[in-house]
Amino acid sequence: MIAALGGAGMGTILPDWARAMGDGAGMRHSAMGAAPATLSGELIELTVGHAPVVLGGRRGHAVTVNGTTPGPMIRLREGQQVCLRVHNHLDEDTSIHWHGLLVPFQFDGVPGISYPGIAPGQSFDHVFTVRQAGTYWYHGHSGMQEAMGLFGPIVIDPAAGEAEAAAREHVVMLHDWTDVHPHMLFKRLKQQGGFYNRQQQTLAGLLAGRDQSLADRLDWGRMRMDPTDISDVTGSTYSYCINGHDSAGNWTGLFTPGERVRLRVINAAAMTNFNVRLPGLPIQVVAADGGDVTPVETDELQIGIAETYDLIVQPNSMQPVAIIAEAIDRSGQCRATLAPVAGMAAPIPPRRKRPLLTMRDMGMGGMDMTGMDMAAGTLDLSAPEPAPAHHHGHGGMKMRDKSLAPPTMRMGPGVATLAAAPVDRLADRPTGLEDVDHRVLTYADLKARVPRAQAPPTRSLDIHLTANMERYMWSFDGVKLSENPAPLAFRAGERVRVTLINDTMMPHPIHLHGHFFDLVNGAEEAAPRKHTINVLPGGKASFDLTADAVGDWAFHCHMLLHMHAGMFRVVTVREQVA
Repeated sequence: MIAALGGAGMGTILPDWARAMGDGAGMRHSAMGAAPATLSGELIELTVGHAPVVLGGRRGHAVTVNGTTPGPMIRLREGQQVCLRVHNHLDEDTSIHWHGLLVPFQFDGVPGISYPGIAPGQSFDHVFTVRQAGTYWYHGHSGMQEAMGLFGPIVIDPAAGEAEAAAREHVVMLHDWTDVHPHMLFKRLKQQGGFYNRQQQTLAGLLAGRDQSLADRLDWGRMRMDPTDISDVTGSTYSYCINGHDSAGNWTGLFTPGERVRLRVINAAAMTNFNVRLPGLPIQVVAADGGDVTPVETDELQIGIAETYDLIVQPNSMQPVAIIAEAIDRSGQCRATLAPVAGMAAPIPPRRKRPLLTMRDMGMGGMDMTGMDMAAGTLDLSAPEPAPAHHHGHGGMKMRDKSLAPPTMRMGPGVATLAAAPVDRLADRPTGLEDVDHRVLTYADLKARVPRAQAPPTRSLDIHLTANMERYMWSFDGVKLSENPAPLAFRAGERVRVTLINDTMMPHPIHLHGHFFDLVNGAEEAAPRKHTINVLPGGKASFDLTADAVGDWAFHCHMLLHMHAGMFRVVTVREQVA
């Protein structure tokens, strides 16, 4: 068992002492289950090191915290003082970022921005007052160690008690795992953008009517776009896990029939957005990114990388209930079990049909499609100039007319497409869940439990999410971090409406350090506060930000390889000089 989170099963990531007993003994120990390790108090010590991995019959090694991955749960209380002391036992620099926690910038844990990082053999104290409550997590911010296992949950108990009571709670930490080093993943994607996509359309799919029609395929081919390009790294190499267990491992959380159970769901994956459902059991969403929301009942939700949701469920029978975390492209999934008795296993549903992207994902959601050639709908800046369209209405659109780009955009090989007519997609069902026959959570469903009067924004800022997917280049406004772009500058205390415009065909979970922002989702004063938002393909999303934390902060896509490729900027907040 992974000592950090408890449960029962095999398929686990083992500490050194268990591995030393031999594979069989280590696996038997895991199957027995162990008491969850929870760290609390004013001084919490975390040691970053290595440990071997055995998962699904594959061996490798992980970067661990206190010998396990996920690392131990950190349990704090709103208002307390804490020192999080991190010791580096690696032979390279490391760091830990406290994701979603409001801390002084020098303790935020981002090398090159907050501090130099933690050198081998050194320690660093992160000292602050806990200013919030809810479900959060921590992860590495050095050398893609996060993808190798450097992460764990944080739970902060509110000083005034939970707004929604539950008799029991479980942390449900979702993540992806591969024994392929993240630098090798990146190298292969640079060589071939679709290297891990094993779900592309086939002649058999065309003949069976499972995929696009021939006409649609030809149109998409002319645009050099692949409607199956939904995830960069897929189930072809990833194992999908819940609390360190794959489906065979069957992590299990207990319940008593009739009681309310809180599930603290955290997406700690490196590259995977997950669809989460408990087949046959309604889900009540009561918190998002740690903040309480007005309870909303649904049947399924998509959780972007780095987001957290608190869910209340109420199983009423002695039957086990499956927790299904399905990769957004449906190339794989993980089953865990809620059970009234240890040792039960809920059934694993068959994987659902893999989704296809649509013209709305191409950024054509706001265009009149009457008489329009699909090839004129997206500005494909990497394709040859097409011959004039034979359809009337839009034939004059220049797919490589760079004058159509915003003035803030740096045009170059890293910008292959621009969304022609992006629309606000906060009320849209997320990618791949458009047509399921049950309720699906959208950002428009979220409302803060306690409304807050806010001053209107005094200025606006548009930021484009840009890419050349074939060459695996990712950026903001066509500029990657290695090109040393100027920071996004804010005056302390100012309120700004930020609009993220996704010019790519892939959803991007965008995270701002050190701040929460208010989603502009029509809820007005009840706008939900979040620190991460998953921006749908070809769409846009706006949030209002009060820049209330002086310092330098990271702002990036939380798909780790996108961040590594350059979809990263520094946000700087400074006091106004008179």
